[in-house]
Amino acid sequence: MRKHLSVFFVFILSVTSYLQAQKSVDIDGRLQPILNDFFKECKKYGIEYHSKLFELQNIDIVNNLPLEEGNTVLGKVSRNEAGTIDEILINWAAMLDPEILKVVAFHEFAHHFLDYKHTCQDCNEIMAVTNTSYFNIAKDWENQVENLFTTSPIYLANKEAHTVAVNTYE
Repeated sequence: MRKHLSVFFVFILSVTSYLQAQKSVDIDGRLQPILNDFFKECKKYGIEYHSKLFELQNIDIVNNLPLEEGNTVLGKVSRNEAGTIDEILINWAAMLDPEILKVVAFHEFAHHFLDYKHTCQDCNEIMAVTNTSYFNIAKDWENQVENLFTTSPIYLANKEAHTVAVNTYE
């Protein structure tokens, strides 16, 4: 009986390990350094990102997003049938300049990891729908990133939860 129980336990353990190994995200290596920088900022502001990372299937640079006058999409998140973000896609054209790529990538990462919606139509912020100048954002990068994180829905919710927890002991 013990032998059968041990075999069963080993079987369950191996199946669980196999299923855990299936949890992976395909990340385009050209985006990995920017994603690492984004995660450093998440750590700095106390934002958990690990579980949200594994909700994704793909973080990729693609060549099938619109790139025409009046209809250019430099990045987007795609959603599955349940409405959950499952991919972060960056247009290959964003790679023409490293500053544009960084702004677009942080914008798309913020949709998923920081629960952001757009902040304005065109206001020279990372989370604007469009930007007249990505270079103005890049010149003010430290302030832009601080604003992105400290005004994010996730950060504000964490701060509020912490404040409520502190006040309950007074």
